[in-house]
Amino acid sequence: MKTKSKIMKKCLLVSLCLLFISAGTVPAEEYKALNGLTSVKAIFDFRIGDPKSAAAHLDLIYQTFQDKSIRAITEKPEFVIAFIGPSVKLISSKQEGFSPEDQKVMHEIADKVTKMSKDGIKMEVCIFAAKFLGVDPATILPEITHVGNGWISLIGYQARGYSIVPAY
Repeated sequence: MKTKSKIMKKCLLVSLCLLFISAGTVPAEEYKALNGLTSVKAIFDFRIGDPKSAAAHLDLIYQTFQDKSIRAITEKPEFVIAFIGPSVKLISSKQEGFSPEDQKVMHEIADKVTKMSKDGIKMEVCIFAAKFLGVDPATILPEITHVGNGWISLIGYQARGYSIVPAY
């Protein structure tokens, strides 16, 4: 019973955060960090292995991509999500070992990945992590580009001016 209560509290907290983010039409000038920018480029170092938390974070990344404050700077920001570590298990079509509830969330993650890809968010998966964790690279969602080592991608994107955003 305590576990369900904790899960419900976490879900409520995430929902409230998402509500505040989506409810406001905060002008770009309220984000002083955005003043003077002409473009927004970010790579998300995505390592979350819990399906519910991962789904909430993907929602937040997608909402950030669509945010009016970001869009006031550039019509289309450049976002990349690098799936590294335990997150690679959540973007596979193989869902053995996950509860039916988690499998349902993983279907939602797959749908979100498709939407994000169609809107121009690029995604990569670290094949080193996939193999290390026993995930067959052939089972990775088709919208996600395979890279041998996700850290090399993080280094490359950061060197090209992308802000690195941790999602652990």
